[in-house]
Amino acid sequence: MDRLKVATVWFGGCSGCHMSFLDLDEFLIELAGKIDLVYSPIIDCKEYPEHVDICLIEGAICNEDNLELLHKIRLRTKVLVSFGDCAVTGNVPAMRNQFGPANVANVLQCAYLDHAQDNPRVPVAAGIVPLLLTRVMPVHEVVAVEHYLPGCPPPAEHIKALLVQVLAGTTPALTGLQLKFG
Repeated sequence: MDRLKVATVWFGGCSGCHMSFLDLDEFLIELAGKIDLVYSPIIDCKEYPEHVDICLIEGAICNEDNLELLHKIRLRTKVLVSFGDCAVTGNVPAMRNQFGPANVANVLQCAYLDHAQDNPRVPVAAGIVPLLLTRVMPVHEVVAVEHYLPGCPPPAEHIKALLVQVLAGTTPALTGLQLKFG
């Protein structure tokens, strides 16, 4: 069997999902023997590759760079997993949406001018500082997503359960507690 090409991506979030991924501990050694990690913030790869089998996407879509890379990922990847609550719902990064249509200006004003201790100015550098989107979005609002792995962050055992199913060649069955109302 060919080794799976796996990628992980970190958009607008705290990196907690990647920390939980690293909490796989000894399973990481087993995983390393079965996959090729082709793109991730934990490896030095600058360009998202072609023909990726599965990508775990952490974080919400917050700026133009996130948006551009996400479209490239969707075109080049068979299976996308929204990895953690920021990717699934927008979570904390989407809190800026409450400021309404002018939220970008409000957020930049608050962060870089109102609360600046030194050198108050909004950073602007074409090609270096990406423009914020007017609204933060979860991944599925931009591209199709095959699976959702919620949690803030998802526990390592849930990540392992997903990866074990993928490595076995089965479609992941991600189920949780079913509540009945009424």
